[in-house]
Amino acid sequence: MFHELKRIRQKLPEEECIAILKKEKRGVLSVNGDDGYPYGMPLNHYYNEEDGKLYFHGGKLGYKVEMLKKDPKVSYCVYDEGYREEGDWALHIRSVILFGHIEFIEDREKIYDIAARLSRKFTDDEAYIQHVIQHSGPGTLMFALIPEHMTGKIVKES
Repeated sequence: MFHELKRIRQKLPEEECIAILKKEKRGVLSVNGDDGYPYGMPLNHYYNEEDGKLYFHGGKLGYKVEMLKKDPKVSYCVYDEGYREEGDWALHIRSVILFGHIEFIEDREKIYDIAARLSRKFTDDEAYIQHVIQHSGPGTLMFALIPEHMTGKIVKES
């Protein structure tokens, strides 16, 4: 069902893909939109090593939520900032694409726990994190991407 990479030499091992998911803060979530049009949106994420799921948060209403409830199949793309080899202009960029389905998280305790973990990717200010969770937590929607297939590769932009 899922295609394998054609350029096998560019393929990243699973451990490296997971390291990218853990390190990088943002990616693009693509859902099946109205009339067959894909809909992609930038989101921040948290990769949970304990269950292998990627977690996202957002508002409880909107087009994204409507589309996810209609069809939970998604893809998510993350890429790093890249690097240049000495004396070369071209970037080497590592990317990861996950395919899977979304599940909505109902357990408030888990929502607050994952929200705190996600927030720590951006700040270590615990007072701020707890304040935001206390005030925004009840209105937060949390959902997880359950991976069914993952590919990662490195490309040189030349």
